[in-house]
Amino acid sequence: MKADIITIGDEILIGQIIDSNSTFLAAQLTQLGFFVRRTVSIGDDADSIITALNDSVQNSDLIVLTGGLGPTNDDITKDTLTRFFHGNYILHEASLNIISQFFAIRGREMTERNRRQAEVPDTCEPLLNRIGTAPGMLFRKENKIIVSLPGVPFEMKALFENEVKPRILQHYTLLVHLQKTILTIGLSESDIADRLDQFENELDKELKLAYLPSPGLLRLRLSISGDNKDHLNKKLNEKSNKIVAMLGGQNVFGYDDDSLPKVIGEILRKYSYQLSVAESCTGGSIAHLITSAPGASVYFRGGIVAYSNEIKQSMLRVDQNTLEKFGAVSCEVVEQMALGARKFMNTDFSLATSGIAGPNGGSSEKPVGTTWIAVAAPDKVISRRFLFGDNRERNIIRTSLTALNMLRNVTLKYIKNSI
Repeated sequence: MKADIITIGDEILIGQIIDSNSTFLAAQLTQLGFFVRRTVSIGDDADSIITALNDSVQNSDLIVLTGGLGPTNDDITKDTLTRFFHGNYILHEASLNIISQFFAIRGREMTERNRRQAEVPDTCEPLLNRIGTAPGMLFRKENKIIVSLPGVPFEMKALFENEVKPRILQHYTLLVHLQKTILTIGLSESDIADRLDQFENELDKELKLAYLPSPGLLRLRLSISGDNKDHLNKKLNEKSNKIVAMLGGQNVFGYDDDSLPKVIGEILRKYSYQLSVAESCTGGSIAHLITSAPGASVYFRGGIVAYSNEIKQSMLRVDQNTLEKFGAVSCEVVEQMALGARKFMNTDFSLATSGIAGPNGGSSEKPVGTTWIAVAAPDKVISRRFLFGDNRERNIIRTSLTALNMLRNVTLKYIKNSI
Protein backbone atom coordinates (compact mmCIF):
# COMPACT_ATOMS: atom_id res chain seq x y z
CA MET A 1 0.00 0.00 0.00
CA LYS A 2 1.30 3.44 -0.95
CA ALA A 3 0.80 6.67 1.00
CA ASP A 4 1.39 10.32 0.17
CA ILE A 5 1.88 13.17 2.63
CA ILE A 6 1.03 16.72 1.57
CA THR A 7 1.84 19.63 3.88
CA ILE A 8 0.22 22.94 3.05
CA GLY A 9 1.40 26.41 4.04
CA ASP A 10 3.45 29.28 2.63
CA GLU A 11 5.35 29.39 5.93
CA ILE A 12 6.88 26.00 5.13
CA LEU A 13 7.99 27.00 1.64
CA ILE A 14 9.74 30.18 2.77
CA GLY A 15 11.53 28.39 5.61
CA GLN A 16 9.67 30.16 8.39
CA ILE A 17 8.83 26.87 10.14
CA ILE A 18 10.22 23.34 9.97
CA ASP A 19 7.92 20.71 8.50
CA SER A 20 7.86 18.35 11.48
CA ASN A 21 4.44 17.01 10.48
CA SER A 22 5.84 15.07 7.52
CA THR A 23 8.48 13.46 9.73
CA PHE A 24 5.89 12.29 12.24
CA LEU A 25 3.42 11.05 9.64
CA ALA A 26 6.06 9.25 7.57
CA ALA A 27 7.22 7.34 10.64
CA GLN A 28 3.67 6.47 11.67
CA LEU A 29 2.59 5.32 8.22
CA THR A 30 5.75 3.26 7.73
CA GLN A 31 5.16 1.51 11.05
CA LEU A 32 1.61 0.71 9.95
CA GLY A 33 2.96 -0.99 6.84
CA PHE A 34 2.59 1.69 4.16
CA PHE A 35 5.22 2.57 1.61
CA VAL A 36 5.47 6.36 1.73
CA ARG A 37 5.65 7.20 -1.97
CA ARG A 38 6.33 10.89 -1.49
CA THR A 39 6.09 13.85 0.85
CA VAL A 40 5.45 17.22 -0.77
CA SER A 41 5.08 20.74 0.62
CA ILE A 42 2.95 23.27 -1.23
CA GLY A 43 1.77 26.81 -0.58
CA ASP A 44 -1.66 28.12 0.31
CA ASP A 45 -2.80 27.98 -3.29
CA ALA A 46 -5.91 26.17 -4.56
CA ASP A 47 -4.40 25.15 -7.90
CA SER A 48 -1.34 23.67 -6.17
CA ILE A 49 -3.53 21.71 -3.76
CA ILE A 50 -5.68 20.31 -6.58
CA THR A 51 -2.64 19.40 -8.70
CA ALA A 52 -1.04 17.56 -5.77
CA LEU A 53 -4.31 15.79 -4.96
CA ASN A 54 -4.88 14.62 -8.53
CA ASP A 55 -1.43 13.09 -8.65
CA SER A 56 -1.76 11.44 -5.24
CA VAL A 57 -5.25 10.01 -5.84
CA GLN A 58 -4.01 8.52 -9.10
CA ASN A 59 -0.85 6.96 -7.66
CA SER A 60 -1.39 6.22 -3.95
CA ASP A 61 -3.87 4.43 -1.70
CA LEU A 62 -3.80 6.87 1.23
CA ILE A 63 -3.27 10.64 1.19
CA VAL A 64 -2.75 12.69 4.34
CA LEU A 65 -2.85 16.50 4.13
CA THR A 66 -1.94 18.88 6.94
CA GLY A 67 -2.41 22.64 7.21
CA GLY A 68 -4.71 25.34 5.96
CA LEU A 69 -7.72 24.61 8.21
CA GLY A 70 -7.51 27.72 10.39
CA PRO A 71 -10.02 30.59 10.59
CA THR A 72 -8.08 33.18 8.57
CA ASN A 73 -8.40 34.09 4.89
CA ASP A 74 -5.14 32.41 3.89
CA ASP A 75 -6.43 29.05 5.15
CA ILE A 76 -8.02 27.72 1.96
CA THR A 77 -7.62 23.96 2.29
CA LYS A 78 -11.19 23.30 3.44
CA ASP A 79 -12.73 25.37 0.62
CA THR A 80 -10.52 23.67 -1.94
CA LEU A 81 -11.36 20.17 -0.68
CA THR A 82 -15.06 21.01 -0.64
CA ARG A 83 -14.90 21.89 -4.33
CA PHE A 84 -12.63 18.96 -5.19
CA PHE A 85 -15.06 16.46 -3.63
CA HIS A 86 -18.19 18.30 -4.88
CA GLY A 87 -19.55 19.00 -1.43
CA ASN A 88 -21.68 21.59 0.32
CA TYR A 89 -21.05 22.98 3.78
CA ILE A 90 -23.06 21.69 6.73
CA LEU A 91 -22.71 22.51 10.41
CA HIS A 92 -21.13 19.73 12.45
CA GLU A 93 -22.76 20.10 15.85
CA ALA A 94 -20.25 17.95 17.75
CA SER A 95 -17.37 20.12 16.53
CA LEU A 96 -19.31 23.29 17.31
CA ASN A 97 -19.78 22.11 20.90
CA ILE A 98 -16.03 21.49 21.24
CA ILE A 99 -15.21 24.93 19.81
CA SER A 100 -17.75 26.61 22.10
CA GLN A 101 -16.24 24.91 25.14
CA PHE A 102 -12.75 25.82 23.92
CA PHE A 103 -13.57 29.52 24.12
CA ALA A 104 -15.75 29.31 27.23
CA ILE A 105 -12.97 27.65 29.26
CA ARG A 106 -10.62 30.46 28.25
CA GLY A 107 -13.16 33.18 28.98
CA ARG A 108 -13.15 34.39 25.39
CA GLU A 109 -15.98 35.12 23.02
CA MET A 110 -16.42 32.81 20.04
CA THR A 111 -16.62 34.85 16.85
CA GLU A 112 -18.57 34.01 13.70
CA ARG A 113 -15.26 33.23 12.03
CA ASN A 114 -14.56 30.60 14.69
CA ARG A 115 -18.10 29.24 14.42
CA ARG A 116 -17.58 28.64 10.72
CA GLN A 117 -14.72 26.29 11.57
CA ALA A 118 -17.41 23.79 12.62
CA GLU A 119 -18.78 23.79 9.05
CA VAL A 120 -17.53 20.85 6.99
CA PRO A 121 -18.37 19.51 3.53
CA ASP A 122 -21.18 16.96 3.47
CA THR A 123 -18.95 14.65 1.42
CA CYS A 124 -16.54 14.08 4.31
CA GLU A 125 -16.50 12.23 7.60
CA PRO A 126 -15.70 14.84 10.27
CA LEU A 127 -12.90 14.00 12.71
CA LEU A 128 -13.31 15.47 16.17
CA ASN A 129 -10.46 17.75 17.24
CA ARG A 130 -10.76 17.71 21.03
CA ILE A 131 -7.79 20.02 21.67
CA GLY A 132 -8.29 22.67 18.97
CA THR A 133 -10.84 24.52 16.88
CA ALA A 134 -10.39 22.92 13.45
CA PRO A 135 -11.97 19.48 12.92
CA GLY A 136 -10.23 17.05 10.63
CA MET A 137 -11.90 15.63 7.53
CA LEU A 138 -11.84 12.19 5.96
CA PHE A 139 -12.89 11.63 2.36
CA ARG A 140 -13.27 8.36 0.47
CA LYS A 141 -12.68 8.11 -3.27
CA GLU A 142 -12.29 4.94 -5.36
CA ASN A 143 -11.61 2.84 -2.23
CA LYS A 144 -8.94 5.33 -1.18
CA ILE A 145 -8.84 7.51 1.91
CA ILE A 146 -7.91 11.19 1.83
CA VAL A 147 -7.44 12.80 5.23
CA SER A 148 -7.09 16.52 5.99
CA LEU A 149 -5.67 17.48 9.39
CA PRO A 150 -4.76 20.77 11.10
CA GLY A 151 -1.20 21.98 10.66
CA VAL A 152 -0.61 22.61 14.37
CA PRO A 153 1.63 19.62 15.27
CA PHE A 154 0.10 18.66 18.62
CA GLU A 155 -3.43 18.83 17.19
CA MET A 156 -2.41 16.85 14.11
CA LYS A 157 -0.73 14.13 16.18
CA ALA A 158 -3.71 13.71 18.50
CA LEU A 159 -6.14 13.51 15.58
CA PHE A 160 -3.99 10.99 13.76
CA GLU A 161 -3.62 8.75 16.81
CA ASN A 162 -7.24 8.93 18.00
CA GLU A 163 -9.28 9.39 14.83
CA VAL A 164 -7.27 8.49 11.74
CA LYS A 165 -5.25 5.44 12.71
CA PRO A 166 -8.27 3.33 13.81
CA ARG A 167 -10.03 4.08 10.51
CA ILE A 168 -6.93 3.22 8.50
CA LEU A 169 -6.55 -0.13 10.26
CA GLN A 170 -10.21 -0.88 9.66
CA HIS A 171 -10.10 0.05 5.96
CA TYR A 172 -6.78 -1.42 4.76
CA THR A 173 -5.25 -4.88 4.91
CA LEU A 174 -1.61 -4.14 5.65
CA LEU A 175 1.58 -6.13 5.87
CA VAL A 176 3.47 -6.14 9.15
CA HIS A 177 6.38 -3.71 8.95
CA LEU A 178 9.10 -3.84 11.61
CA GLN A 179 12.31 -1.93 11.97
CA LYS A 180 15.19 -1.67 14.40
CA THR A 181 17.65 1.18 14.52
CA ILE A 182 21.19 0.48 15.72
CA LEU A 183 22.91 3.57 17.15
CA THR A 184 26.63 3.82 16.47
CA ILE A 185 29.44 6.24 17.25
CA GLY A 186 33.16 6.33 16.52
CA LEU A 187 33.03 4.83 13.03
CA SER A 188 32.55 6.68 9.75
CA GLU A 189 29.90 5.73 7.22
CA SER A 190 32.54 4.23 4.90
CA ASP A 191 34.15 2.28 7.78
CA ILE A 192 30.82 0.70 8.65
CA ALA A 193 30.03 0.00 5.00
CA ASP A 194 33.35 -1.83 4.63
CA ARG A 195 32.73 -3.92 7.73
CA LEU A 196 29.19 -4.80 6.64
CA ASP A 197 29.92 -5.30 2.94
CA GLN A 198 29.60 -9.09 2.93
CA PHE A 199 26.67 -8.95 5.37
CA GLU A 200 24.75 -6.65 3.03
CA ASN A 201 25.52 -8.78 -0.01
CA GLU A 202 24.07 -11.82 1.77
CA LEU A 203 21.05 -9.99 3.18
CA ASP A 204 17.65 -11.51 2.38
CA LYS A 205 15.50 -9.54 -0.06
CA GLU A 206 12.83 -8.93 2.58
CA LEU A 207 15.38 -7.07 4.72
CA LYS A 208 16.66 -3.55 4.04
CA LEU A 209 19.57 -1.72 5.65
CA ALA A 210 19.75 2.09 5.55
CA TYR A 211 22.56 4.41 6.69
CA LEU A 212 21.44 7.57 8.51
CA PRO A 213 24.49 9.75 9.33
CA SER A 214 24.53 12.87 11.50
CA PRO A 215 27.37 14.82 13.17
CA GLY A 216 29.07 12.45 15.59
CA LEU A 217 26.59 9.60 15.18
CA LEU A 218 25.41 7.14 12.56
CA ARG A 219 22.14 5.22 12.77
CA LEU A 220 21.65 1.93 10.96
CA ARG A 221 18.00 1.18 10.25
CA LEU A 222 17.22 -2.46 9.58
CA SER A 223 13.66 -3.02 8.31
CA ILE A 224 11.59 -6.00 7.28
CA SER A 225 8.04 -6.54 5.98
CA GLY A 226 5.81 -9.60 5.81
CA ASP A 227 2.71 -11.22 7.25
CA ASN A 228 4.15 -13.24 10.16
CA LYS A 229 5.12 -10.92 13.00
CA ASP A 230 6.87 -13.54 15.14
CA HIS A 231 8.99 -14.71 12.21
CA LEU A 232 9.87 -11.13 11.28
CA ASN A 233 10.82 -10.23 14.86
CA LYS A 234 13.08 -13.25 15.15
CA LYS A 235 14.84 -12.50 11.88
CA LEU A 236 15.21 -8.80 12.69
CA ASN A 237 16.81 -9.54 16.07
CA GLU A 238 19.16 -12.13 14.58
CA LYS A 239 20.44 -9.74 11.92
CA SER A 240 20.74 -6.75 14.27
CA ASN A 241 22.73 -8.86 16.76
CA LYS A 242 25.05 -9.87 13.93
CA ILE A 243 25.62 -6.22 13.01
CA VAL A 244 26.47 -5.33 16.61
CA ALA A 245 28.95 -8.21 16.78
CA MET A 246 30.67 -6.99 13.61
CA LEU A 247 30.87 -3.36 14.73
CA GLY A 248 31.83 -3.97 18.37
CA GLY A 249 30.14 -2.93 21.58
CA GLN A 250 32.43 0.08 22.00
CA ASN A 251 30.87 1.57 18.85
CA VAL A 252 27.22 0.60 19.44
CA PHE A 253 25.55 2.39 22.32
CA GLY A 254 21.86 1.64 21.91
CA TYR A 255 18.79 1.08 19.79
CA ASP A 256 15.83 2.98 18.38
CA ASP A 257 14.96 5.93 20.67
CA ASP A 258 17.96 5.55 22.97
CA SER A 259 20.39 8.44 23.41
CA LEU A 260 23.89 8.55 24.84
CA PRO A 261 22.81 10.64 27.86
CA LYS A 262 19.98 8.18 28.56
CA VAL A 263 22.20 5.11 28.24
CA ILE A 264 24.94 6.62 30.42
CA GLY A 265 22.39 7.73 32.98
CA GLU A 266 21.02 4.21 33.28
CA ILE A 267 24.52 2.83 33.92
CA LEU A 268 25.40 5.46 36.53
CA ARG A 269 22.06 5.11 38.29
CA LYS A 270 22.25 1.31 38.40
CA TYR A 271 25.65 1.34 40.14
CA SER A 272 25.04 4.51 42.19
CA TYR A 273 27.96 6.34 40.56
CA GLN A 274 28.32 10.12 40.60
CA LEU A 275 29.52 12.18 37.64
CA SER A 276 31.04 15.63 37.12
CA VAL A 277 32.34 17.45 34.04
CA ALA A 278 34.99 20.07 33.27
CA GLU A 279 34.46 21.68 29.88
CA SER A 280 36.49 24.11 27.85
CA CYS A 281 35.88 23.88 24.10
CA THR A 282 32.40 22.38 24.53
CA GLY A 283 31.22 25.32 26.63
CA GLY A 284 28.64 23.44 28.70
CA SER A 285 27.29 21.31 25.87
CA ILE A 286 28.10 18.04 27.67
CA ALA A 287 26.38 19.17 30.88
CA HIS A 288 23.36 20.15 28.80
CA LEU A 289 23.21 16.72 27.14
CA ILE A 290 23.56 14.91 30.46
CA THR A 291 20.79 16.92 32.10
CA SER A 292 18.50 16.41 29.09
CA ALA A 293 17.85 12.91 30.45
CA PRO A 294 15.11 12.79 33.11
CA GLY A 295 16.43 11.97 36.57
CA ALA A 296 19.95 13.24 35.90
CA SER A 297 20.06 14.84 39.35
CA VAL A 298 20.47 11.35 40.84
CA TYR A 299 23.95 10.88 39.33
CA PHE A 300 25.13 14.26 37.97
CA ARG A 301 26.64 16.59 40.55
CA GLY A 302 27.56 19.45 38.25
CA GLY A 303 30.09 20.91 35.86
CA ILE A 304 32.62 23.69 35.44
CA VAL A 305 33.00 25.57 32.16
CA ALA A 306 36.68 26.48 32.47
CA TYR A 307 37.12 28.53 29.33
CA SER A 308 40.05 30.60 30.59
CA ASN A 309 43.37 29.35 31.92
CA GLU A 310 42.76 31.30 35.13
CA ILE A 311 39.63 29.23 35.86
CA LYS A 312 41.44 26.03 34.96
CA GLN A 313 44.05 26.88 37.57
CA SER A 314 41.85 28.29 40.34
CA MET A 315 38.87 25.92 40.10
CA LEU A 316 40.38 22.72 38.69
CA ARG A 317 43.90 23.04 40.12
CA VAL A 318 45.59 22.75 36.72
CA ASP A 319 49.29 23.47 37.22
CA GLN A 320 50.52 26.76 35.71
CA ASN A 321 53.79 25.19 34.60
CA THR A 322 51.84 22.46 32.77
CA LEU A 323 49.79 25.10 30.96
CA GLU A 324 52.88 27.05 29.97
CA LYS A 325 54.83 23.99 28.84
CA PHE A 326 52.14 22.02 26.98
CA GLY A 327 49.35 24.54 26.33
CA ALA A 328 45.68 24.35 27.27
CA VAL A 329 44.92 21.91 24.45
CA SER A 330 47.05 19.00 25.60
CA CYS A 331 46.92 15.59 27.18
CA GLU A 332 48.52 16.86 30.38
CA VAL A 333 46.08 19.72 30.91
CA VAL A 334 42.87 17.83 30.06
CA GLU A 335 43.84 15.01 32.44
CA GLN A 336 44.45 17.52 35.23
CA MET A 337 41.07 19.09 34.46
CA ALA A 338 39.34 15.74 34.80
CA LEU A 339 41.14 14.92 38.04
CA GLY A 340 40.45 18.41 39.40
CA ALA A 341 36.73 18.18 38.69
CA ARG A 342 36.50 14.69 40.20
CA LYS A 343 38.21 15.85 43.38
CA PHE A 344 36.42 19.20 43.63
CA MET A 345 32.96 17.65 43.24
CA ASN A 346 33.76 14.37 44.98
CA THR A 347 32.47 12.11 42.17
CA ASP A 348 33.32 8.62 40.97
CA PHE A 349 33.84 9.69 37.36
CA SER A 350 34.67 12.96 35.68
CA LEU A 351 34.85 14.04 32.06
CA ALA A 352 36.97 16.87 30.63
CA THR A 353 37.42 18.50 27.22
CA SER A 354 39.87 21.00 25.79
CA GLY A 355 40.24 21.84 22.13
CA ILE A 356 40.34 24.34 19.28
CA ALA A 357 36.75 24.50 18.06
CA GLY A 358 37.53 27.09 15.35
CA PRO A 359 37.27 28.67 12.95
CA ASN A 360 40.37 30.48 14.25
CA GLY A 361 43.09 29.71 16.77
CA GLY A 362 44.79 26.75 15.12
CA SER A 363 48.45 26.24 14.29
CA SER A 364 50.52 23.80 12.26
CA GLU A 365 51.13 21.77 15.42
CA LYS A 366 47.55 22.04 16.67
CA PRO A 367 45.19 22.69 13.74
CA VAL A 368 41.57 23.74 14.18
CA GLY A 369 39.59 20.73 15.36
CA THR A 370 42.35 19.40 17.61
CA THR A 371 40.61 18.15 20.74
CA TRP A 372 41.67 16.33 23.88
CA ILE A 373 39.15 14.38 25.94
CA ALA A 374 39.86 12.78 29.32
CA VAL A 375 37.87 10.52 31.62
CA ALA A 376 38.88 10.22 35.26
CA ALA A 377 37.73 6.94 36.82
CA PRO A 378 38.31 5.71 40.39
CA ASP A 379 41.37 3.74 39.28
CA LYS A 380 42.87 5.68 36.34
CA VAL A 381 42.70 8.60 33.92
CA ILE A 382 42.31 7.95 30.20
CA SER A 383 42.76 10.61 27.53
CA ARG A 384 42.63 10.68 23.74
CA ARG A 385 43.38 13.19 21.01
CA PHE A 386 40.96 13.78 18.12
CA LEU A 387 40.94 15.85 14.94
CA PHE A 388 37.36 16.88 14.24
CA GLY A 389 37.75 19.32 11.32
CA ASP A 390 37.25 23.04 10.85
CA ASN A 391 33.51 23.57 11.50
CA ARG A 392 32.93 25.02 14.96
CA GLU A 393 29.36 23.83 15.42
CA ARG A 394 30.11 20.28 14.30
CA ASN A 395 33.27 20.21 16.44
CA ILE A 396 31.30 20.99 19.58
CA ILE A 397 28.68 18.34 18.78
CA ARG A 398 31.22 15.68 17.86
CA THR A 399 33.40 16.41 20.89
CA SER A 400 30.43 16.23 23.25
CA LEU A 401 29.15 12.94 21.86
CA THR A 402 32.61 11.37 21.61
CA ALA A 403 33.32 12.37 25.22
CA LEU A 404 30.09 10.76 26.41
CA ASN A 405 30.90 7.56 24.56
CA MET A 406 34.39 7.51 26.07
CA LEU A 407 32.75 7.84 29.47
CA ARG A 408 30.38 4.97 28.64
CA ASN A 409 33.21 2.66 27.60
CA VAL A 410 35.45 3.56 30.57
CA THR A 411 32.57 3.08 33.00
CA LEU A 412 31.60 -0.30 31.56
CA LYS A 413 35.23 -1.48 31.66
CA TYR A 414 35.58 -0.35 35.27
CA ILE A 415 32.39 -2.21 36.19
CA LYS A 416 33.61 -5.35 34.43
CA ASN A 417 36.96 -5.24 36.22
CA SER A 418 35.33 -4.59 39.58
CA ILE A 419 32.98 -7.56 39.48
